[in-house]
Amino acid sequence: MGILCLCTLPTIIKLDKMQISQLFNRLNSGKFTKLLTRMVALGVGGIVLLSTTNANAAEQVVLKYGTFQGQVSVQELTQFTETGKTTPTLRAYLEAAQQDPAVARKALKAPIKADAAFLNSLLSSWAGPVLVNQIGEVVHPPAGQLDQQALRSALSASIKKNGEVTLLGAIQNYPNNSVELEGDRLIPVYERLSNLAELL
Repeated sequence: MGILCLCTLPTIIKLDKMQISQLFNRLNSGKFTKLLTRMVALGVGGIVLLSTTNANAAEQVVLKYGTFQGQVSVQELTQFTETGKTTPTLRAYLEAAQQDPAVARKALKAPIKADAAFLNSLLSSWAGPVLVNQIGEVVHPPAGQLDQQALRSALSASIKKNGEVTLLGAIQNYPNNSVELEGDRLIPVYERLSNLAELL
């Protein structure tokens, strides 16, 4: 997701001694100090906002159900998962794939919830590749081949932000412009993840 940066070009101005003196007097005025304080505060806020935005996260999701394939935005899928609201495009895709929206929502947002430190240690243990492979059956890059490192990174980001692992979180934080969602594998993988969550 691109970030528009507005920059001002420096202007070269020749000042005589009187103008320089007047300029310093203005800089020392209370009004300018207040203005400068506000500008600095806004600048810091902008830096924090930009630093917390994952510019490399997925923006598009390719939905696959058998031979059917369609593309929606991550924003559309997130809205659907969190609120149940669908766009005309997503609704048409779900109908064409004969997918029950309620079941799809449940599978996408069902969490593996635990202490963040524990979940991160789980990812680093022998169980990590097993968990990544399970989710990788549903979420993977468009090339079709699982990138374990990329998916592990997405899961870590999901844990850091939400303190849980979900299929939606894996999609939202996947470090690629687009990601594929294997609808045919959604329910079986959801059931296995639910069984794992009960053991934690």
